[in-house]
Amino acid sequence: MRVAIISDLHSNREALEAVFAHTRELGVSRLLCLGDIVGYGPDPEYCVDLVRGHAEVTLMGNHDEALFHDACDFNPHARGAIEYTRERMRPRWYSSSERKARWKWLRELPLMHHEGRFNFVHGSPRDPVREYVLSTDGFLNPGKLRAIFDSFEGIAVGGHTHHPGMHTEDMRFQGLEGRGEFSLPLPKGKAFINVGSVGQPRDGDNRASYAVLEEDRVTWYRVPYDFRTTMDKILATGTLSEILARRLQLGK
Repeated sequence: MRVAIISDLHSNREALEAVFAHTRELGVSRLLCLGDIVGYGPDPEYCVDLVRGHAEVTLMGNHDEALFHDACDFNPHARGAIEYTRERMRPRWYSSSERKARWKWLRELPLMHHEGRFNFVHGSPRDPVREYVLSTDGFLNPGKLRAIFDSFEGIAVGGHTHHPGMHTEDMRFQGLEGRGEFSLPLPKGKAFINVGSVGQPRDGDNRASYAVLEEDRVTWYRVPYDFRTTMDKILATGTLSEILARRLQLGK
């Protein structure tokens, strides 16, 4: 077990390319994606094709799912991005076979993946697509976090909140706190690992986040990327919200 785990790419080509380059530097050849390839950003097709061509397993995220269902519970900026992405990607009868295959692949993404003692989801083991496991749940909502821990065995790995770190069974969360590289040993019992977000970090650090998982250890990496190019591309669409551009610089 030595695998790079990425999540929450959100159509951010520049961040995804930077992370892929970093995994090559580390010599990590296996890749798993925990979903939310699309949403928010300006390059959905490129990100889908890159992940589709390189990830061993890709899971369904809530933004991926929203392309085929409903984004009514999203905030207006996120909902607008889904509508923008759907209009760009949804095939018509005259569309190319490549476009149709891309759409079909997204629609059929699995919800969970199990490998040994590791359980991979986008959200949580209870609700693999939509439930948030927040960094504050241990002290603000311990009942919820205990119920989540009761729902799985071994180590669960997710994304969704865009906040990298690890929950342990004592309800504590350990985050990166600005570190560019951070490693923790895995407990013998249970833990919930959040790998953070490649394409839209929200922990106050604007560098892309991903993790390398090994049998007894997890290591997070923060990777700088050209976020200004992504911001300019968002603004150039004339459709995606300016807020989606600004938050890339802030990492919030």
